[in-house]
Amino acid sequence: MRTDLRHRTTSPLTRVRNLGILAHVDAGKTTVTERILYLTGATHKRGEVHDGTTVTDFDPQERDRGITIFAAAVSCLWDGHRINLIDTPGHVDFSDEVERSLRVLDGAVAVFDAVAGVEPQSEAVWRQADRHAVPRIAFVNKLDRAGADLDSAVRSIRERLRTVPLVVQLPIGQEDEFTGVVDLLRMRALIWRAGRDRYEEGPVPDALRTEAERRRRLLEEAVAELHPVALEEFCERSALTEHTLAATLRDLTHSGEGVVVLCGSAYRNCGIEPLLEAVVAYLPSPLDVPPVRGVHDGAEQERAADPDAPFAGLVFKVNSTATGRLTYVRVYAGTIRKGDAVLDAGTNRCERIGRILRVQADRHAEVDRAQAGDIVAVIGIKSARTGATLCAPAAPLLLEPPTAAAPVVTVAVEARSRLDTDRLATALARLVEEDPSLAVRTDPETGQTVLSGMGELHLEVVVEKIRRAHGLEVGVGRPQVSYRETVVRGVTGFVHRHVKQDGGAGQFVHVVLDVEPLDPDDDRAEGFAFTSTVTGGRVPQEFVRAVEAGCRDALSEGPVGGHPVTGLRVTLTDGATHSKDSSEMAFRTAGRFGLREALRASVTALLEPVVEVTVTVPDDAVGTVLGDLAARRGRVTGQTARSGTAVVTATVPLAELFGYASRLRSRTQGRGTFTTRPAGYAPAPASVTGAASS
Repeated sequence: MRTDLRHRTTSPLTRVRNLGILAHVDAGKTTVTERILYLTGATHKRGEVHDGTTVTDFDPQERDRGITIFAAAVSCLWDGHRINLIDTPGHVDFSDEVERSLRVLDGAVAVFDAVAGVEPQSEAVWRQADRHAVPRIAFVNKLDRAGADLDSAVRSIRERLRTVPLVVQLPIGQEDEFTGVVDLLRMRALIWRAGRDRYEEGPVPDALRTEAERRRRLLEEAVAELHPVALEEFCERSALTEHTLAATLRDLTHSGEGVVVLCGSAYRNCGIEPLLEAVVAYLPSPLDVPPVRGVHDGAEQERAADPDAPFAGLVFKVNSTATGRLTYVRVYAGTIRKGDAVLDAGTNRCERIGRILRVQADRHAEVDRAQAGDIVAVIGIKSARTGATLCAPAAPLLLEPPTAAAPVVTVAVEARSRLDTDRLATALARLVEEDPSLAVRTDPETGQTVLSGMGELHLEVVVEKIRRAHGLEVGVGRPQVSYRETVVRGVTGFVHRHVKQDGGAGQFVHVVLDVEPLDPDDDRAEGFAFTSTVTGGRVPQEFVRAVEAGCRDALSEGPVGGHPVTGLRVTLTDGATHSKDSSEMAFRTAGRFGLREALRASVTALLEPVVEVTVTVPDDAVGTVLGDLAARRGRVTGQTARSGTAVVTATVPLAELFGYASRLRSRTQGRGTFTTRPAGYAPAPASVTGAASS
C-alpha cells in the first residue's frame, strides 16, 4: 500500500512538506511528534514525555519540567514524501519560538485537547499562524480521556477561532472504549488493535452507519457552501465524489477558508497514520505557496522555489553547541553545497559554509547539499543572527525577518564571584544571540546587569541554562515588569525654539506641536502616529521627516518615570527655518527636546502590562482562587464548569503574578493549574505609579 518508509532518495519539491506542530501546553504536541517519528521509521522506540525519552524535548530542562521550551526540528519520510517538522513550545513565555518557526513553515498541524477544546495558548498560536497565512489542519487529541467530546472541541474551534471546521472522521467508541475512527471520505472504519502499530481497515460498524452517513452529508454541504466546483457538482448530483471532496478540502486548506479536522489519541498511537495521510493530501508543498519576496536596492523582488534559481535562505534559529555554532536555515530558492560562499544581505558580509546537516533534534546527519524547500542546519556561519538573510553573493536579496516580541519581565543578574563577571557577560551575549526575545542592558543608575524576557518562566529557564551550560553561579533579583507611559490629556500649539550659535554655522529651528492621545481604535503596533499640517513650504519635507525622527527618539523616556512612551499622536502644525542655520540635525534635535517638553506640559499616566489568566481548579477551591485573584487586582471576566472542575478567566497585572504558581498549588493541594497570555497594557493605580517612578 505504501512505499518503503526507509527509502532515502531525494524527494521532488512537490513531495516536501514543511510543517509545525502547534498547541496549548499539555495538548499532546510532543507525543504526536514522537508517534510520527516512530511510524515513519525515523526512530525505533516510542519516546514518552513522562519518561523523559522524547527526541524533540532533548534539553535537560525540558525533560525536568515536562514541557517543550525550545522549537526542535526533525525530518522523516512518509509515503515517498520528505516531512520537515518543527515541534513548537506551547507555553506563552516561549511564543517567540513559535513566531520564528511559523515564519519559515508552509503548513501546520494544530493539536487540541478533546476535553478542554480550544485553550488560551491554542488561540494565541492560531492567531500567529493567521498573521503568517500558514495553512492548517486540526487534530483533536486525547479522545481516550474521561470527558472527551469531539463535537464540543469542534464547536470551540468554530466559535473561538472563527473558522469553518470540516470534520472528516467520526470516533468509534468513547473515552476508554475509543478504538478507531470512521473515515468519512472513503466511508471505511479504521481500527487500532492493542499492541498493533497500524490500523486495520474494514466496513463501517452497523451501529454507526446512519450517523456516519449523516456526517458525510454535513461535510459535503459545508464544502459545497465554500467551494464553487463542489457546489456545481453538489447541485447536479446531490452528492460529492471522494475525489472531488479530497481536492476541494485541499483547496480550502490552502486558502484558509476551512480547516480539516481529524481525531485520535496519540498516546495510544490511534489516528497518527491518517494524520500523516492528511498532511500529504492537504498541506502545501513549497511549490504551492507564493514565491518568497525580498528587497534589493529598494526594489521588491520575488524568488521562486526553484533549485536552479540563485540561492536565498532565512536564518530562523541560532544555537551554540559543544561542537560549534549551528545556524538553522530555511532554503527558499537555489542550492547550497559544502564550501559555498554566501552573503549575509543585512551586513553585506560573505561567509563560507563548512558543513550542511539534516537535523533530528539534537542529532545530525551530514548531507552534501540543501536545496529549495529544505530546512537544515549549517556550520561555518560565524556572525549571522536570527532573522538574517543568506543569499548568493551575485544575486543579493534581503528577506523580511521574523518579528521579535518586546520583553515584558525584567530581573537583575550578577555573578556570585567577581572573577566570573566577564564570563557572565559572555554567556548572556551568547544567549541573546540565540534568543532575540531576550534583552540585556546595564542600568545607568545602579550599574546592575538587567535581563529582560517574555515571562517569569522564560527568565527562570535562561538563568538555569547559565548555571548548567556555563557552570556559573548567578544571583537573581526580584523580577520587574516593563511599564509604559501614555498621554491622558495633551497640549495644543506647543512652541519650541531651538537656537544655538557657537561660531560658524549655527542651529535655528522653530516648531509648533500638537500632542494628543492616540485613538484607541488605531491599530498601530508601535503606539505612535506623526502627521504634518504645515502648508506653504514653511517647513521643507526633509525637515518634517527629521522632526518625526526626533519625536521617535523622545519616546524612549517619559516624564513619569523614564519609561517608554506609547499611545500618542503628534502633529507638526507650524514652523520656521533659517536660510543658513537650519539643518536636518537641528530639526531632529528640536523634535526630540520639543516633544519631551510637550510631554511634561501634558497630563500623562503610567501603564502596566496585564495578562489574561485562565485558572483551572476543583469546584471546592473556586472561592479561594477568586479571593486570591481579587487580592492581586484581578478582574474576573468569566467562569465555566467542566466535569468537576471550574475554569476561571481573569485579567491580572503581570506584576501581581510573580510567585502565583506556588501560591495556587498550596491553596489547591497541588490540583490547580493556570496559563497566561499577554493582554496589552492598562492604567496603573497611584500606588504603582509612585513605586515605578521612584
